[in-house]
Amino acid sequence: MGSTWIGITYQVGQVSPLLAVGWRFSVAALCLGIWCWIHRLNMRFEAAVHRRMAVVGILMYTLDYSLLYAAQENIIRGLLAVLSSYIIYLSVVLRKTLFGYAIRREVVVGATFGLVGIGCIFAPEFAHVAIDTLLLYGLGLAMSSFICAALGSVLAEQVMADNVPVVQMNFFAMTYGVIGLYVTALITGQSFTLPADGSFYVALVYLALFGSVLAFGAYMKLVKQLGADKASYVTLVYPLIALLFSTFLEGYQWTASAAFGVVIVLLGNAIAMGRIRFPRRTTRLAG
Repeated sequence: MGSTWIGITYQVGQVSPLLAVGWRFSVAALCLGIWCWIHRLNMRFEAAVHRRMAVVGILMYTLDYSLLYAAQENIIRGLLAVLSSYIIYLSVVLRKTLFGYAIRREVVVGATFGLVGIGCIFAPEFAHVAIDTLLLYGLGLAMSSFICAALGSVLAEQVMADNVPVVQMNFFAMTYGVIGLYVTALITGQSFTLPADGSFYVALVYLALFGSVLAFGAYMKLVKQLGADKASYVTLVYPLIALLFSTFLEGYQWTASAAFGVVIVLLGNAIAMGRIRFPRRTTRLAG
């Protein structure tokens, strides 16, 4: 899924973020719908479940991605990568506040390691960042995007906890999200003109199939199995995958700082997933 960071760059600026995201998830939802039809999956759910899936879709696919695409037009990729770590903290707080889940210390500590690691990887880019109105606007869009992503993931966890399968949940959530995108595009007077650049459509197919159908299927399985807080750690792994692709496609030059950052991110992942356990505190009794 980290390769979608590169795919998005081929779409940013060619059409409005709303329509770029809308076409991406339209193709993805269509593919999921065909899959459900071929395999005769149960598509009947109560109205209350549909309302919750609609909220997930609006948050994760309408708001999160349209805001993210818009943010990427105004701020550098490295800054987005650092900011994305806050999805984990937000997920931890939202799970506790909304549904009473315990705050898992290993997730918070692991996220902090990941944040430091991502900072080391992209540190050279920050030297060229100028603080101006566009940067602040981009930061606002990015943080709004990540808030929507965290809230959507936490709510999706609850939907799937009520025995809604991952594939059907993704299909309906994407469908509702696409409706929200197109309605918003119509209300705001967006032009539905198709871009002429072929790279846009190559990126569209890639983002729809690999970055949406497969990646979100895998992500939602993690949400269902591990919880939204642990699953959200993948947002710190995406930039590493993007750098791997960038190494071969764009000639990215690795530095000692970047290599160290990768190690720290992976260490943070091990901590967050519970592979590195903290020693338990023991209380000595007097006498």
